[in-house]
Amino acid sequence: MKITPLRVVIAVVAVFGLIQLIPNRVSNPPARHEPPWDSPQTLALAKVACFDCHSNQTRSYWYEKVAPVSWWIKNHVDDGRARLNFDEWQPGKGAGGGRAARTVERGSMPPSFYTWLGRHSDAKLTPQQRQQLAQGLEATLGPGGFDEGGRDRRG
Repeated sequence: MKITPLRVVIAVVAVFGLIQLIPNRVSNPPARHEPPWDSPQTLALAKVACFDCHSNQTRSYWYEKVAPVSWWIKNHVDDGRARLNFDEWQPGKGAGGGRAARTVERGSMPPSFYTWLGRHSDAKLTPQQRQQLAQGLEATLGPGGFDEGGRDRRG
């Protein structure tokens, strides 16, 4: 059997079609405990810059439902929710506002790839918005939290 370009295309299309059958998409469980936001502005900034990965209110675009992109998105959202989920916030548990504020101030959140190719353009925060969001997260979630080893830093 000779390998022809047509057979390669058919094989690639078949594999692509088969991987779509693997269920691995982001789901949005019902929200349970949202923190008492310090201001409407903090909530608004968090919604545009954080909620897609750090809440149960993830917005998905059509291409994010197509494997293998859906696998990467689900893994990213699962990791983000495990670190901080605004919809499952409980006082005294989790990373705390200080850690969240530092990641926003450093510019590592939201990650740069989140706004590539014009996607999520509202999440491109100005330096002033970064500062406002960082201060608001610390005021909302409290300055404490856990260190990298999971030990409570609040005393």
